[in-house]
Formats: sequence, C-alpha cells, structure tokens
Amino acid sequence: MDYRTEAPEIIRSFLNYHENIAGHSRKTVDEYYLDLRTFFRYMKVIKNNLPRDTSLDTISIMDVDLDFVRSVTLSDVYDYLGYMSRDRVKNQNANDPEYGLNSASRARKVSTIRSFYKYLTLKTHQLEANPIQDLDSPKIIKSLPRYLSLGESERLLDSVDCKNRERDYCILTIFLNCGLRISELVGLNLSDVRADHLRVLGKGGKERVVYINDAVAEALNDYLLVRRTIAPLDSRALFLSSRRERISRSTVHALVKKHLGEAGLDETKYSAHKLRHTAATLMLHNGVDVRTLQELLGHEHLNTTEIYTHVENEGLREAAMLSPLAGHKRPEEGAEGGDDSTDEADEP
Repeated sequence: MDYRTEAPEIIRSFLNYHENIAGHSRKTVDEYYLDLRTFFRYMKVIKNNLPRDTSLDTISIMDVDLDFVRSVTLSDVYDYLGYMSRDRVKNQNANDPEYGLNSASRARKVSTIRSFYKYLTLKTHQLEANPIQDLDSPKIIKSLPRYLSLGESERLLDSVDCKNRERDYCILTIFLNCGLRISELVGLNLSDVRADHLRVLGKGGKERVVYINDAVAEALNDYLLVRRTIAPLDSRALFLSSRRERISRSTVHALVKKHLGEAGLDETKYSAHKLRHTAATLMLHNGVDVRTLQELLGHEHLNTTEIYTHVENEGLREAAMLSPLAGHKRPEEGAEGGDDSTDEADEP
C-alpha cells in the first residue's frame, strides 16, 4: 500500500502534509489514507446511487477531486457513520465476521475526515467554507484499562523458562517496569541502551528518555551476554528473532500470550499493551505523580494519562476504611436513643 500512487492528488497532498510537515509517522499517515479511502468509496456509493450492498473494495477513488469533495454534506457524513455503526465488518479476515465499529473507532474516522476538510479550508484555502464544520463526534464510552496486579506481574516474570529465556524475560521486564509501547520496544537499537536509561523513539518520531531500575538493568545485562553470541542479520536491533532479524510485533504479541498462559493468567484478557497499562497503574499506586507518568509514557496530552487515576486504587479503599464512622452500626430497634420518630427528626 502506497498512497503516493494509490490516492488522488487532493488526498495525496493532505497525506504529504501530515507526513512531511506535521511529522506524523508513516503508520499514522497510512491509517489516514485508509480512513479517507473508505469514506470516499462510500460517498461514491451514495452520490452515484449505487446499490447499498456494493462492495466498497471494488470502487476506485482516483477520480475524487475538489468538486466531489465540496459536494459532501453533513447528512452524507452521518449516513456514512450509520453504515460504520451497523454494517461495517470489524475484521475483514475473520471466519465469522462481526458487524459495526465501536464508538472509539468511529470517532477516529471522524477525526480524520475533520482534519482533511480543515486542511482544505484553512491550510490550502481550496474550500471557501467547510461543509462539515459542525460535524459531531460519536460519544466514546470510556472503559478502565485492564492490568495485572503486583502478584500476577511477579508470577508472569517467574514463569519464563524457555529457549529464549533471557530475551523474553528482558522484554517482559521492560514492559512491566518502563511501560513502553510495543512499537517502541521492537524499535530499540543496541545504541539506545545507556548506563541508566533507554533512548526511546515514540509516536510521531518523538524521542524521550526512559530511566531504568536495577531489575531492568540486570535483565538487559543477562540478555546482552546472550545477544553477543549471535551473529545477527540486523546488527543494530536490540531484540532479535529466532531468524536473527529484528523481532517483529507479532512475535512479541505471541511470546507475551505464551508466557501469560504459562503463568496461569488469561491470555485472552491481557496483551502486550495491557502490560503497559500494568506498569502505569502500579507506578501510580506507588506514588508516581500523574505528570511524571505522562512524561514516562510519552503521552502528548495529560488527559490520556489521567485514565489511570480512575482505576481501582488501594489508597482510596484504605481511606474509606479509615473514616472515624467506619465502625458505626445502626442501633437495634427499641434500644435507648434509637427512636428517631420525634418531631425534631422531620425538621430541615
């Protein structure tokens, strides 16, 4: 997939802007392209009065131009969101597909469409007025992040006993102590490992420093002793696959699931990203303030980090138990002082 050859000029210029001026990652720009491709394929269905069951995959958008973009109305976009909510397949490769994207997925697509029209209106001035300026975003039902308890985290680490023990243990230790994203972990190079920190390349190509504790330092040292005995095909990569290449995201996902299962934990409930949630939650529970956590996790906005302040907090539970009235019980009926039927009881 290459938007430079598969997208019409009006979309290509928007994607070029985000990749080369706004500095967004290739992965993010590719997602923008896929969102706009699906959107304009659906617009062609309704604008050209094609049957609603027409396969979107068969529709080309190479002829989409400024006039077509300008013709889109707010009602058209809400029609599209209705299709996404009811009829869009969640996983195209599933044997038994489910239909209807959740509110978070639809909100992301709305964000892409808004950004595209804003670019044409405010950046390039190709549109005199933004036809979707008043577009509302679907309300997102926020769910609390799942995470492992301290005991479960220790159980996971203690369960690692396999051919690639040092590598897998090091990966899990970094996830649970540093809260890295999976893309950040697989992108680590040997040169990113310093005496007391890791140099991490995060979203949008933003670098940050993540300091390491003794557990991570020891795990890294043990793995690097093994790493030095391997003749790698990728000499820069920190973590290598069995083929001596840079480890892939799918391999990391698989090894996390494997070790979760071996630790007796539900591998369908947890994932590599849930280990990032675990690191954040455990640090917050142990006194790390939310702004420091924001820097450590590489969140651009504080409200992204603040979701961790809403998870179960043992400190709040303890505070409730320490209320001076926590042990008070209602007096039994008929006991002295227990009759509250006086006239004064009805007074405000």
